Amino acid sequence: MSAALNRSEFVALAFGMSETVNEFLVRARAYFYLVALSGHACPRCAGRLEMIGESRCRCGGCGAVLDPTITFKQCSACGGKPRLRVRRYECGACGADVPSRFVFDGLVFDADYFRQKMAEHRQRKQDLRDRVQEMLAGTRSLPLESHPIALESVPGLLEALNGLTIATGEAFQFEPRSRFDLTAYQRHIEAHIGTIPLAFDEIPALRSDDRLDRVWRFIAIIFLAHEGRVEVVQEGEEIMVMQRETDREGCEVPGDLEEADGVEGLVG
Repeated sequence: MSAALNRSEFVALAFGMSETVNEFLVRARAYFYLVALSGHACPRCAGRLEMIGESRCRCGGCGAVLDPTITFKQCSACGGKPRLRVRRYECGACGADVPSRFVFDGLVFDADYFRQKMAEHRQRKQDLRDRVQEMLAGTRSLPLESHPIALESVPGLLEALNGLTIATGEAFQFEPRSRFDLTAYQRHIEAHIGTIPLAFDEIPALRSDDRLDRVWRFIAIIFLAHEGRVEVVQEGEEIMVMQRETDREGCEVPGDLEEADGVEGLVG
């Protein structure tokens, strides 16, 4: 029991550390953008700018959305205006790379480029599907010729079938097992879990049949997780269950995105 308690405390500390790191990232991102936009104003109305994404900002006065790298940066080699090429900025005049100070830890994408690549990808999938259908059409067998079924050709078959279908006159009695009450199990599980992860086997049984109760508890947890009411974490062979904090505000930190057509390199 003490080992399980220590493990639960360790998991709770890990969740707390994760929340602290996420909160730090939110504050670090806000401060980074504040410094990056210092000294810049909206070119339309001179209003205050606020970052809303990687290299994207919005004016608080007129509501205009712009790319601060293209608007305020210049090529250090020739003074030209930068342009976004796939996932990096380059000078529109000499083609030199233009580092951006308005990207925290994510990536900036050329929307037109990726729209074209997605269209090409869909066309390749359709071409492959068409070729497979043509190959399958050539391997189809000839139509099956069916003949009338002659039951009398098998001696004793008709008598055996008649014996199976003749009613005995006795009503068929079905004894159903205990019915599964999903609502009752969901309430039972939510009443025994909290914000600290609890092992699945530590949730008390609701029925006397241990094997059936374990199955029904697991089904109820799956439904609760699907509805977003609990969080389920697997640690090796053990399943941990905890309440889901609906008021927790997550931090959207862009992760690594899949490379497109072998193009590499982050915005500097």
